[in-house]
Amino acid sequence: MSKSTKKSESGVSRRKFLRGGAVAAAAAPAAMLSAPHIAKAATTLKVQAAWGGGIFLEFAQDYVDRVNKMAGGAMKIDLLGVGAVVKTAEMQTAVHNGVLDGAHLVTAYWYSKSPVASLFGTGPCFGWTANEMMGWVQYGGGRELYNELMHDMLGLDLVGFFSGPMPAQPLGWFKEQITDAAQMQGLKYRTVGLAADVLQEMGMSVVQLPGGEIQPAMKSGLIDAAEFNNPTADRDFGMQDVSKHYHLGSFHQSQESFEIIFNKTLFDNLSEEQRAILEYASEAASTDMAWKAMERYSQDLVALREEFGVNVYRTPDAVMKQQLEAWDVVVDRISSEDPFFAKVVESQKNWAQRHGAYALQNAPDYRAAYEHYFGAL
Repeated sequence: MSKSTKKSESGVSRRKFLRGGAVAAAAAPAAMLSAPHIAKAATTLKVQAAWGGGIFLEFAQDYVDRVNKMAGGAMKIDLLGVGAVVKTAEMQTAVHNGVLDGAHLVTAYWYSKSPVASLFGTGPCFGWTANEMMGWVQYGGGRELYNELMHDMLGLDLVGFFSGPMPAQPLGWFKEQITDAAQMQGLKYRTVGLAADVLQEMGMSVVQLPGGEIQPAMKSGLIDAAEFNNPTADRDFGMQDVSKHYHLGSFHQSQESFEIIFNKTLFDNLSEEQRAILEYASEAASTDMAWKAMERYSQDLVALREEFGVNVYRTPDAVMKQQLEAWDVVVDRISSEDPFFAKVVESQKNWAQRHGAYALQNAPDYRAAYEHYFGAL
């Protein structure tokens, strides 16, 4: 082969190489542009709610909707109703074991594992509201104690967020108006968590039932009185059909919120963005729930009065004073038996005392302002 032929072939090869490189370079941006349009399988989480319907399931759905919209298709929660996979009492264990990816519930529902659980939702009132309790959780050391309980004390593979501060729960529904604490002696009453210990201390016979069983139990005479949570849920359950005496105001469950839990191993393996969405959606849903509750609970209280003839009373001060005294007995007893319980109570008291000194002295007399414009309640 001559030198000129070699040179010619070399030039052709070089031109082919350069031309091929140019084509590849031109194709690269097109490939990059088309890549985002290639569908990726979304991370789908199976989350069971402790609610079969009504406004609580609506609150759970509100959280799920926020996650799904914020995730933009990269992550999706499928919300399952009560009992879809496991019973309510087994939900926490199911999430720990990975049978469920997550759950929407309240801490009182796993109170049997540790009485400390009730302190994160149905504990004693130190002059604070549910929203203020969540302030302690977020900034006053509560989150660290919650994680210590879940991980160190109980060895659970869980991560959880608190969402949706609830207004103080009514004392509930009775067969007659309660005007004196003595009337409550011996009554068969439904509640959950540490509230059961408190009302037993007051002389009541307490039955712990899930929400859907309350109205039938009262209708059949299995229980004499009951509480669930709020006027909207109570109306949905049909409590107005078994009682016309509804008492607002109580210290038995005066600061509670929802708990949203996920399997921790699964959670830790999500992307940083996905983990942030699950957490911050709980905060967004929390705010929206508080606003929605203002609207719906007040509307349904009016309906209970005007449409169903329910008599609505303020729980007598004597009953509420006796509740506080019963809380003292219960807290002292469990604290003497459980050092970690005592540790959480001390943290709560320290925060509530400091914050309460500001909040209570700063708050104007809202009742006086209300009655100035609308008359006495």
